[in-house]
Amino acid sequence: MTTEKKTYPVNLKGELSIPPGRWVWLFKWLLAIPHYLVLIPIWIAFCVGWVIAFFAILFTGKYPKGLFDFSVGVLRWSWRVGFYSYQALGTDKYPPFSLDPDPNYPADLEVAYPEKLSRGLIWVKWWLLAIPHWIIVGIFQGGYGGRGGGGIVTLVAIVAAIIMLFTGNYIKEFFKLAIGMNRWSYRLFAYVSLMTDVYPPFRLDD
Repeated sequence: MTTEKKTYPVNLKGELSIPPGRWVWLFKWLLAIPHYLVLIPIWIAFCVGWVIAFFAILFTGKYPKGLFDFSVGVLRWSWRVGFYSYQALGTDKYPPFSLDPDPNYPADLEVAYPEKLSRGLIWVKWWLLAIPHWIIVGIFQGGYGGRGGGGIVTLVAIVAAIIMLFTGNYIKEFFKLAIGMNRWSYRLFAYVSLMTDVYPPFRLDD
């Protein structure tokens, strides 16, 4: 079963090719700690890069390609960790410590590089235009900005894992719902990160 974005500039992939084990999810909060520790300074660099990109777009209308690839890599890494842990619990395969694409991992994220970006939109799209999405993603993911954890998507993943504990099966509808909410969230994250001018759709699916 594969859920993949193909039309919007943000392409989020999550594959339930090999169902995760019944018990491992109970310990993934511990197993994911090394990733969280590495991602903290990387996200700080991401925020610094956002400021640089802001002024680069303001003066040139372009997002510096090297910085763009780094920013996409941070979202990709974060999504892989989320897919492994409590944003989906979609695999027991440990995420790579890498910003680069990995065709062998069941979760990935791509953002199409924009040749030109609006100099005017950068003033409003990351906060004013994004407010309706921030509200929804805050409910999905929990916490301010949708990155606090403990939202509906985590609840859906844990309920699916509890059912899997007794049945051995990850219910398809739960998986699709979790992927859909994450797709919505990462579309927003890319949009407010200035990676695209295309307004995110209000929908879970492709």
